[in-house]
Amino acid sequence: MYARSRQMPVSLAAVVISAVVGWALGRGGHDGPGDPQMAALALAAGTTAASTGLGGQDVALDRTAAIRWRPRRAVHVLLAGALVAAVATAVQTLGDDLGAPAFLLRDSAGLMGLAALGAVVCGAQFAWTLPIVWLAASLFAPPPESVPAQVLSWMLLPAGTPAGTWTALALTAAGTVAYAFAGPKR
Repeated sequence: MYARSRQMPVSLAAVVISAVVGWALGRGGHDGPGDPQMAALALAAGTTAASTGLGGQDVALDRTAAIRWRPRRAVHVLLAGALVAAVATAVQTLGDDLGAPAFLLRDSAGLMGLAALGAVVCGAQFAWTLPIVWLAASLFAPPPESVPAQVLSWMLLPAGTPAGTWTALALTAAGTVAYAFAGPKR
């Protein structure tokens, strides 16, 4: 019942479709990981689909429930990020790589943290805005030569880049904690 109230079946279908479309558009017939821009776009689309479940049908009802929502909210954000990464990794079995598994996990976790922050700041219906705005900014950012530029374009950096990894970890932690404690904006 929780999954249906959070539109999870439809979100899962959208996550799968976004991963398949991203994989298909990013195919280049080359060895190694694909274009990081296409992978980031596919992960952002999947995160956007998963972010629709960050708010229930009635926020007041969620806040008055007899169960503790903080752990459930935190698990929801972390599982959604892991699911987006798992689907993108699974789609790679079709052939060309969308990206390295560490890259996909880092980006999906960071993007889901941004979506959780978006739910807290803008409400669940607009949780997608922060990941999409940050993706757009990183696509048009100058080459990541300085640390601030690397932080801005963290989702396009190769896996293992310290600035990209720490930015994603910070966004994941901040978004998960904020959403767990505050819930979606009314």
